[in-house]
Amino acid sequence: MSSGKMFPTYDPRTGDVITMVAEADTEDVNRAVSAARKAFDEGPWPKMSAYERSCIMLRFADFLEKHGDELAALETWDNGKPYEQAANEEIPMLIRLFRYYAGWADKIHGLTAPADSLHHVQILHEPIGVAGQIIPWNFPLLMFAWKVGPALACGNTVVLKPAEQTPLSALYVSKLFHEVGLPPGVLNVIPGFGSAGAALASHMDVDKLAFTGSTETGQAVLSAAAKSNLKPVTLELGGKSPFIICEDADIDKAVELAHSAVFFNQGQCCCAGSRTFVHERVYDEFVEKAKARALKRVVGDPFKKGVEQGPQIDTEQFEKILKYIESGIESGATLESGGEKLGSKGFYVQPTVFSNVQDNMLIAKDEIFGPVQSLLKFKDLEEVIRRANSTHYGLAAGVFTQNIDVANTISRALRVGTVWVNCFNIFDAAIPFGGYKMSGHGREKGVYSLNNYLQVKAVVTPLKNPAWM
Repeated sequence: MSSGKMFPTYDPRTGDVITMVAEADTEDVNRAVSAARKAFDEGPWPKMSAYERSCIMLRFADFLEKHGDELAALETWDNGKPYEQAANEEIPMLIRLFRYYAGWADKIHGLTAPADSLHHVQILHEPIGVAGQIIPWNFPLLMFAWKVGPALACGNTVVLKPAEQTPLSALYVSKLFHEVGLPPGVLNVIPGFGSAGAALASHMDVDKLAFTGSTETGQAVLSAAAKSNLKPVTLELGGKSPFIICEDADIDKAVELAHSAVFFNQGQCCCAGSRTFVHERVYDEFVEKAKARALKRVVGDPFKKGVEQGPQIDTEQFEKILKYIESGIESGATLESGGEKLGSKGFYVQPTVFSNVQDNMLIAKDEIFGPVQSLLKFKDLEEVIRRANSTHYGLAAGVFTQNIDVANTISRALRVGTVWVNCFNIFDAAIPFGGYKMSGHGREKGVYSLNNYLQVKAVVTPLKNPAWM
């Protein structure tokens, strides 16, 4: 990096420094964008056949598979998530995502449209150019795939800023990508802080921006993009997802699913089902069983077998969660389990369950991004739909019922981008993901993500004496 500055990345298990990382500043962002621009305007990537691009992406996926154990270990070391989760769930999905987008590369095509006059109309779908991408720390490798996969499949070049808390895996897989033949300048990774992200968002030579992170930062990113060159922006932002347990639910299954919905990934998930609405007829039973399940949750060193929950990402997030727990107690919610830190080293928080939570409490309104479950009681469908929608967010929701009519009624009424019925956190490569309201706009994954990285151009030419129109 031009400045020579370095910054530390930490092991969340202990708070110790893992290594020092080169810190990008505005000049480095300019250099990365220039490299991406040259690769797009002059380089082979957008000019090679889509099949050739697909082959390089498939080789990369094979390389990821070969290095899967290393990637899982690196993700756990830098992020704190359980190694078994990284190795058995996230790395396979990372590989699947790149194979999925490699499959799309040679299937992106334009259209022809009939015109009323004597003209031939071609509709071209062209790569948009240089894509700036900013990814978060909770799922570093998966977010890398969600962003980079569709951008490259469409023939674009990329400048990507990983979160300063978790820069290591993005740097490593980018190196692997170049080893399988990705041309120079096509993928540029710039680790650094918010100033680097701001420089990328406001850069006049970036054609497209994609951001995943908090709603507050998303607003700043959108503003910077608008004030610079009006570049289009895809935003995947925060959430406060409702998980609705109906009166006919199998309580044991519902408890387990609701537990996973909020505590998965240490609760550091934008779509976490952190508002658990439970029908009044089964509420008391659910509370007791949810408490018991939380007390059984295995928290500890994420590299150890059988550990379900590792540490939070850093001191800032750790302290924020503890403050929200304190707020829940002060506002009158009943602390059923947890509520405190664990151990003397690292950023571990006990799995926490609150009952008797009211809609106006901060723990029911704000995105905590931690292992805190709020249990709210409801009487009927009309009430729970109204309360579930009474939020600035609209990312996801869960419904647990044995009645298909109830499931359909709730699913269509909720103002969210994803509704999981009798399941949660299903992230297939083909399923689009994104939010309503202040949870963002645009969709990632699936065919819809390709639209984020394509321009539509109409080409009109005259026809003389056509045999047909």
